[in-house]
Amino acid sequence: MNVEQLGPHKSNYGLETNGLGNVGKAYWNLSTPALYQEALTRGEASLAAGGPLVALTGQHTGRSANDKFIVEEPSSQKDIWWGKVNKPIQADKFAALHQKMCDYLAGKDVFVQDCYAGADAAHRLPVRIITECAWHNLFARNMFIQPKASELANFKPEFTVLQVPSFEADPAVDGTRSEVFVLADFAKKLVIIGGTSYAGEIKKSVFSILNYLLPAKDVLPMHCSVNVSDEGNSSVFFGLSGTGKTTLSADASKMLIGDDEHGWSDDGVFNFEGGCYAKVIKLSKEAEPEIFETTRRFGTVLENVVMDPATGELDLDDNRYTENTRASYPIDFIPNASDTGVAGNPTNVVMLTADAFGVLPPISKLTPEQAMYHFLSGYTAKLAGTEKGLGNEPQATFSTCFGAPFMPRHPAVYAKLLGEKIAKHGVNCWLVNTGWTGGVYGTGHRMPIAHTRALVNAALDGTLAAVETEKDPFFGLAMPTSCPGVPSDILNPRNTWADKTAYDAKAKDLVSRFIENFEQFTDYVEDDVLQSAPKIA
Repeated sequence: MNVEQLGPHKSNYGLETNGLGNVGKAYWNLSTPALYQEALTRGEASLAAGGPLVALTGQHTGRSANDKFIVEEPSSQKDIWWGKVNKPIQADKFAALHQKMCDYLAGKDVFVQDCYAGADAAHRLPVRIITECAWHNLFARNMFIQPKASELANFKPEFTVLQVPSFEADPAVDGTRSEVFVLADFAKKLVIIGGTSYAGEIKKSVFSILNYLLPAKDVLPMHCSVNVSDEGNSSVFFGLSGTGKTTLSADASKMLIGDDEHGWSDDGVFNFEGGCYAKVIKLSKEAEPEIFETTRRFGTVLENVVMDPATGELDLDDNRYTENTRASYPIDFIPNASDTGVAGNPTNVVMLTADAFGVLPPISKLTPEQAMYHFLSGYTAKLAGTEKGLGNEPQATFSTCFGAPFMPRHPAVYAKLLGEKIAKHGVNCWLVNTGWTGGVYGTGHRMPIAHTRALVNAALDGTLAAVETEKDPFFGLAMPTSCPGVPSDILNPRNTWADKTAYDAKAKDLVSRFIENFEQFTDYVEDDVLQSAPKIA
């Protein structure tokens, strides 16, 4: 059967190379308006007031972290950090499930986006995203970098992602944990996703691919946002979902390079993506005006956001579907976003954490050794809805490199690269707590975003460099004693607790968690990093 090809720009490298020679219609590299039309005509999504497309993902409103597997095969086997995060699946199981997906798609329509991951031409990865639904294809178009029209005819993907939400696995036959699966085969250069409509699986799969490929080129892949000051100083913001990467980097006074995923080469930093994927639950026009405006624009894809079907008006405060409501939009929707996606070597590295215990200070200066320690620890509190299966309250967790679910190699590989680059470029390092103050979650309150912004800006512009500091007795962190625009009494977290004895007990508890977690890395780091570890005073 000959596949009918629809769309303005089709690659000569056809779908048959991925076993999809028998699909019905293949829509190639459709524009945003054309994908809107297809999604609305097919009943996949709704049109909201202002123009965004609103899609619901059903029961899967976050990543299915336990359903991710990597094929165990000779070319990559020795380089993978096998364990709870990177679970193996046999090559024959992958091949059989892929064939079943291809058979399932026979006669069905698919949508194809050929795009780049990586703004630096020296390190970019050509990827092909093949989806069952038009709205997922629009998501991919938003999130990745669009080739020029002249590049599409001879576009040859180095990796392909095939996503078919309506196709489910049979765990007993296919070797998966459930009907949901996210499987990567580095030898075949193919990722297959099924059983879930959550669009974030597409972008994080590409991120995981880059996290595997780039360290071999001496490029550090990072789960971070990046912005640049008027003086040309770039800053890197590490952090897991919900810690403030997107919010703090989308600062109107600075140029945004990207909000989530970047590489750091000898030449500087570069965005992996061409768009942003922001959490929008309870999004405030006053606190986050740049991101808020994207939820009222044609071209934005909103996931699981509540909309009045009669008026098309959005209710960003309504969490009836999930706390993990999302907006996907092209990066140029943010004022002052970079049109190149690249910047020079960073002046500052900021590590963000949402401390549910209310123990860590709102900002502290890190030594290079402490920076290595906290990068490997990756402490934060995962917020409800970010992953399937989390309850209503945050859960303290350690996610090494601030992105363990996406790191195929051993964390020491990434930490070594970070340490080398910090030393080579004399980077200032900071730890910022965007979580709780005045007590634990449920007793204290979330750090005001205005205070966090003021502290971060003071760190990045050099103001805090001249401020006197005091040493935290548990973590050994250098805490500034003053900062313009921020009440001094919140800078030492112990001062914010009514019960100082309770603070000390909770601090000791958190330190013990750090120590226990870091035992897995003690054989991979130098003594000076171990000496920078927190201690029970």
